[in-house]
Parts: sequence; C-alpha cells; structure tokens
Amino acid sequence: MANSVLAIFLKSLFSALGCVMVATLIYTISIDGLPFRKDLLTPWMAATLIDFYINILAIEVWVLYKEGNWFSGILWLVLLVCFGSITTCGYIVLQLFKLSPQDSLRDPVYFLLLNDKTKNEVGKKSMFSVVSARVLFSLLGCVMLGTLLYTLFTDGSPFRKELFTPWMTATLTDFYINVAVLSVWVVYKETSWTSAIFWIVLLVCFGSITTCVYIARELFYLGSEDPISLVLFKSSNR
Repeated sequence: MANSVLAIFLKSLFSALGCVMVATLIYTISIDGLPFRKDLLTPWMAATLIDFYINILAIEVWVLYKEGNWFSGILWLVLLVCFGSITTCGYIVLQLFKLSPQDSLRDPVYFLLLNDKTKNEVGKKSMFSVVSARVLFSLLGCVMLGTLLYTLFTDGSPFRKELFTPWMTATLTDFYINVAVLSVWVVYKETSWTSAIFWIVLLVCFGSITTCVYIARELFYLGSEDPISLVLFKSSNR
C-alpha cells in the first residue's frame, strides 16, 4: 500500500512541477520576450546554463538506457535540451503511467528506473563502460568547478539583485526542478534519511558539481566489468 501511495505521489509531484515550469516559461516570455538575446548571456547566466545542461546530460544517460534505442533516446535529448524540466517531468509522468499496478505496489521507483524491455536483466550490458562513465562525470564535475571559480573571480558574487532578471529566475526554476528529480533518485539510493538529506543539501548548493561527484562515487562502488546500469539502483535491487 505504501508503495502504491508513493507512485501516486510521484505522478502528482512531477505533474505539478511540469505545470509550474510551463507557467513560468509562458509568464517569462510574456513579460520579457524570447530568451535568444545576447544581452541575457551574462557570465552568471552562462555558468548557470552549463550547470543546467550537465544535469540534463545525467538525466539523458538514464533516458538512453530506459529507451533502449538511439532514435528515441536522441529524440528525448532534443526535447530535454529545448524544454528542460518540462520534458523531464513529462517523461517521468509518462513512464509512471506505464507501470503496471503490480509494479506500482512492489517498488515504483525501481521499475521507473528500469528499462522496460529488460525487466529481468537489471545488469544489461551497454556500450558505455563503468571506467568511461567515471572519467566522463569526473571531467564534467571539474569543468563545472572550474566554471564556478572562474565566474566568481571575474564577475563576483552571484547574490546580486541585478542578476535576477526574469530569464535568470526562469532558468533557476528549470534547474531546481531537475534537482528535485535527482533528489528523488538520491533518496531512493541512500540507506538513511541523514545521508539523503546531506546529498540533497549539496545538490541545492552546488548543483551539477554534486551530481557528478555523487554519480562518480556510486560508479567507483562498481567493478570495472560491471554493467553501468547498476549505478541506477540501490544495492538491494541489483
């Protein structure tokens, strides 16, 4: 019963977050026009976009695994790049509605993460190796850390009123909805609320740096010959 309630909660949560982002996007366009303007690309906006798209990449890796083929995976990637968390939330809600009543009762997050075509093969081999994924996310974390430090040194603190333009506010809303998605995964993965809250606080404060550190950390728990998809699941589900 508790897992069934969790499935309903997740559908409601991500439907609501998707609607919030749609409303934010429409409102921002109505008051500030389209975002494709050079004057909007301040140093902190550029840093925020890099942060945003590193998290998008992490989500896209899961989508590629979930879809199981490059055509649909790339289609969802284009939608993620163009519409951000609206696509993230829409995709998750769609996958939740595909779950059978039995899956929703057993473990909705596990079956949400799992590739539908390989329900009995959690460790399906992929073209990505654990070692290459470690290198990728370690490098992305370093890129974001370098971007953060460079922007701090060249443009000062981000906590300045003039930086919070309508489009920066919309971008941050988009960013933190994706952080909420990643936080649900962290709660599922962690064995205690203390450690889950610790990582969520780091996600909120440091964004994709934390995302990359967390994923790289989980990858180092796997053997180099293990399927990379195992990183998605907590130990009891592998």
